[in-house]
Amino acid sequence: MTVSKDINHKYHYWRFHIMLTMYVGYAFFYFTRKNFNYAMPAMIADLGISKGDIGLLGTLFYITYGLSKFISGMVSDNSNPRYFMGLGLIATGVTNILFGFSSSVPAFAALWVANAIFQGWGWPACSKLLTSWYSRSERGFWWSVWNTAHNTGGALIPILVGYLTFHHGWRQGMIIPGILAVIAGLFLCWRLRDRPVTMGLPTVGQWRNDQLELEQENDGQGLNQREILVKYVLTNKYIWLLAVSYLLVYVVRTAINDWGNLYLQENFGYDLMAVNTALSMFEAGGFIGSLVAGWGSDKLFGGNRGPMNIIFAIGIFLSVASLWLMPFVQYTLQCAAFFCIGFFVFGPQMLIGMAAAECSHKDSAGAATGFVGIFAYLGASLAGYPLSQIIVNFEWTGFFVVITVSAAIIGLLLLPFLSSQLDRHDENTCIKT
Repeated sequence: MTVSKDINHKYHYWRFHIMLTMYVGYAFFYFTRKNFNYAMPAMIADLGISKGDIGLLGTLFYITYGLSKFISGMVSDNSNPRYFMGLGLIATGVTNILFGFSSSVPAFAALWVANAIFQGWGWPACSKLLTSWYSRSERGFWWSVWNTAHNTGGALIPILVGYLTFHHGWRQGMIIPGILAVIAGLFLCWRLRDRPVTMGLPTVGQWRNDQLELEQENDGQGLNQREILVKYVLTNKYIWLLAVSYLLVYVVRTAINDWGNLYLQENFGYDLMAVNTALSMFEAGGFIGSLVAGWGSDKLFGGNRGPMNIIFAIGIFLSVASLWLMPFVQYTLQCAAFFCIGFFVFGPQMLIGMAAAECSHKDSAGAATGFVGIFAYLGASLAGYPLSQIIVNFEWTGFFVVITVSAAIIGLLLLPFLSSQLDRHDENTCIKT
């Protein structure tokens, strides 16, 4: 189709501003999700709560968050992401502020479950915007750019919380990020927008004349939302393969992210600033890994996410094994190992979610990514209380056995995607790209 200069101007303007706003917003979701992990050692020392209590809070959070992502995904497919994401971020900020004023495990549990519910309002809104404003042939790059918001937020929060906790106590490490999230949520409500068609613009497939995108946009027309959900999500075998793979990716990711600082502190005696700095390297590696994975899946494999997923799965296994079996203790090498694990973990973490959206219907991107998100955070919940018990009973050797085996299985589950992508004419078969 012929596109006017006015349409081109609006598309370019809003694609930039929506990406910038989503990026800032999702980074602040991490401020109110991961601050607890980095305040945890100080909370244990101050309140005398146990590793089991900490693991229980993690498990409750991740199970609730996974369910929230799926339910929120179905809701967000039929709502305006501008307010859905913005109000969610405001609410999670408020729960963090209240957490900072609490002292009992039951209060922590109730507030952290509430936080998990509102945290689930971020990802589905972003996946809807990413699939609406960026087309198939370019989406790997843009999704990977947005995905680095995980790492920006994840890298800044341990430094911020480490500073606040060291100088002002763990409570400020919860309250200050909460205040910042409320401010950022108001920014989202101001600057985000809905899909292009709601603004009088053509679809992104029409605007870019992207044939793969147009095929997905035209697929499944005439189906209602329930039929789309059943056909393209719940009975789609490729969505199920991605979901189980996601579960194991999140076992590794969450185990390193949530327990890595305690591992370094207990085994090597590093102080809180040193261990949190090492964890920042995990996020820094993830920042670069996401970009490489997205660019590579677009440019090297024509939009097929499978081969890059396999390469990165092998990298997860090797880098986790390196941290575990390092022949001598050296802080710089340990930081490098955390960097490599982050680099390889965040490739599949990003690509699997994007592949789920692309293997589904255009109007079920939120539900598809939310569905695999349930499994992701089931995996994260397994890295909470269950993994804490493995650490208690089998020490850190048991910890590394679990995540190393998980890393090995990820690659096996992703093998069917090596040279195929979903055939839009038959949701249960694949074709060569």
